[in-house]
Amino acid sequence: MTTPLHIGFIPLVDAAALIVAVDKGFAATEGLDVTLVREVSWSNVRDKLNIGLFDAAHLLAPVAIASHLGLGHVKVPIAAPFNLGLNGNAITVSPALHAALMEEIDGDRFDPMATSRALARVVAKRRKSGAEPLTFGMTFPFSTHNYQSRFWMAAGGVDPDEDVQLVVLPPPFMVDSLANGHVDAFCVGAPWNSIAVDLGIGHILHFVSDILLSAVEKVLAVRQSWSEKHPDVVAALVRAHLRAAEFIEQPENRPEVARMLAQPERLGVDASVIQRTLDGRLKISPDGTMRESNRYLLVGREAAARPDPGQAAWLYAQMVRWGQTPYRPEALKAAMAVFRPDLYDAASGGRPADASSAIGAFAGPPFDPKDIPGHLAAFKIGRWKP
Repeated sequence: MTTPLHIGFIPLVDAAALIVAVDKGFAATEGLDVTLVREVSWSNVRDKLNIGLFDAAHLLAPVAIASHLGLGHVKVPIAAPFNLGLNGNAITVSPALHAALMEEIDGDRFDPMATSRALARVVAKRRKSGAEPLTFGMTFPFSTHNYQSRFWMAAGGVDPDEDVQLVVLPPPFMVDSLANGHVDAFCVGAPWNSIAVDLGIGHILHFVSDILLSAVEKVLAVRQSWSEKHPDVVAALVRAHLRAAEFIEQPENRPEVARMLAQPERLGVDASVIQRTLDGRLKISPDGTMRESNRYLLVGREAAARPDPGQAAWLYAQMVRWGQTPYRPEALKAAMAVFRPDLYDAASGGRPADASSAIGAFAGPPFDPKDIPGHLAAFKIGRWKP
């Protein structure tokens, strides 16, 4: 007997474990008959998960937390028993903005502090000349893309609420928005940064791993009430995704994985672009300049798939820093409870790994989930007041 499930996803490479679990038959082996439903926007995915049209979803980690806390929408408690990826985002800028940044930069162009300070100088020049503020695209207010962009900008002295304009765009619409001049830059997950570079309309300025060494990106999310009613199904989902993540992380399997993800009903982009992402070897400029990083996207290695409540605490801290919610100790506890290493450990049968919570941000003090007010007090720019 099989269990039918509907799972929503956005066409991004960090949906790989979900797609491979289904298309490679790992879910079927666990007795799951999964129908994957491709969506355009994160609000669609969130809403369909919340009301029960989806049994599970490929979801932005901060959206899972916001839903659980009732921020920005109705309150629906969420459980995240599996990380679909760490890192995977990048900041891409238009050729004009890239040229302006390179003209102002003092230091290594791959150093985020050097580029953020260059951005501050570009912003100041534009203000002095009377030019419109720069516009940056991100995928959702409660998104890693929003927080990572803000963290980078603010480190160099740019106030993301006063000095630039941040706008929400669904991931598949980022490239057209850059091409049409509607945005000057964006932060999004793969493959859309690479698509912009391949089209000659963008330069990848930073991998998110330049900004944060380890940043949880997407989770496999289920409603908490549903997880409590169907613990065996949750465990089967975790096992299927673990097998998929292990499969993806084997280099010899990457061409097959890229072909699976390239299918029109999945991501619908060229397989070579997907494989570059999985290999961490990306073309960052239209002139063909390549850059490699073994931390661009982690799907299964380095215990990436195991939920870490410390990562949830960091995301909650960003919500507080940027005025999306006041700091409350009980809300922090609830946010951390969204990430469920206990469900992961029970399903995987392995010994629990140590949760290091090592965010590894390029600026500011090391993150301490036990002292969020003290952590936030170290930053000059933000909307949070003690």
